[in-house]
Amino acid sequence: MPDALELLKTRRSLKPREMTAPGPSPAELETILTIGARVPDHGKLAPWRFIVFEGDARVRAGEVIAEVFARKHPQASPGEIEVERRRLTDAPLVIGVVSFTKSHPKVPAWEQELSAGASAMNILTAASALGYAACWLTGWFAFDGDVLEGFGLKADEKLAALIHIGTPSKPVEDRPRPALSEIVTRF
Repeated sequence: MPDALELLKTRRSLKPREMTAPGPSPAELETILTIGARVPDHGKLAPWRFIVFEGDARVRAGEVIAEVFARKHPQASPGEIEVERRRLTDAPLVIGVVSFTKSHPKVPAWEQELSAGASAMNILTAASALGYAACWLTGWFAFDGDVLEGFGLKADEKLAALIHIGTPSKPVEDRPRPALSEIVTRF
């Protein structure tokens, strides 16, 4: 397992189409989800939950996406609909991070939403620590009420992230990062 600081300094995303099987084992998935639930959570509200898309579930989710897309875009070509159908099938595992807020006198909704984001980042980091490639994506369908209903989300829930996880099929390259001198100020 890599050193924690080195892992954080070198973690990178890889496009799902550049991932292949195998994905995490059941024990590794449990570890990833456990780490995803171990985030700052003011008030102990757990304002997030996870949806695991693996195996045929990725295909079924793609059918939901394709059906909604075709209904809302009647002029779409079969090829365009097929692209939508395959949205979750490149990586062997996709974890949806669902965010919701609870009314609380001391914990504003914003903090609860940030907790869901922290959960998504922990999932990415845990997958990377286990040697997998991971990528946090959304897309139009992550904000479409009909798709979200098809995925089993309630009206007051949002899909904060879809974390695609798999084995890299090629080396992961870094991208330019901002210089600290451009993003850091001192008060």
